[in-house]
Amino acid sequence: MNLKARLEQRAQGKCELCESTEAISIYEVGPDSATKEEIAILVCNKCLAQLQKKESLDKKHWADCLPRSMWSEVPAVQVASWRMLNRLRHESWAMEALDMMYLDDETLEWAKAEGDHVHEGEVDLHKDSNGNVLQNGDTVVLVKSLDVKGSTLTAKLGTVVKNIRLVENNTEQIEGKIEGQTIVILTKYVRKQGA
Repeated sequence: MNLKARLEQRAQGKCELCESTEAISIYEVGPDSATKEEIAILVCNKCLAQLQKKESLDKKHWADCLPRSMWSEVPAVQVASWRMLNRLRHESWAMEALDMMYLDDETLEWAKAEGDHVHEGEVDLHKDSNGNVLQNGDTVVLVKSLDVKGSTLTAKLGTVVKNIRLVENNTEQIEGKIEGQTIVILTKYVRKQGA
């Protein structure tokens, strides 16, 4: 039996955090353990996007599921629940849940390993000059003429850049092609087309 089948059997085919049955995938809580099965949980796409900080936190969603998932007997589910509760610690219900939650020393050390508990719950997303969230594949329009470094190319105001790619670790930058040349563009100089 492969890992996903074992996890589905353990989770009864549901997200181990919110119990949704739609679009379930494996999420590794990490950082390390003896086996993948011990550090992996099944989650729905909504939980996955928010765990990975690719979507803003939906406080109602977590308020409905974390007070239940935190009592799981699976350490990886406990760790994921504890981390999400800490990201939401400014909510009274999350603080109350954290006060009630018990993790043994080893599991608590694992939960703290990524340092997520010391950061605010807000998620940094790629946003255009108007605050619209950008995604890979979007089309944007330049709101300022830009000189391209290392080139004689000038990207003019109003230039349309199709099929952008988000720069992974910098929410202020995207990549796009202008006149066949891939360049890095600051998000503050673009407007999402159609937004």
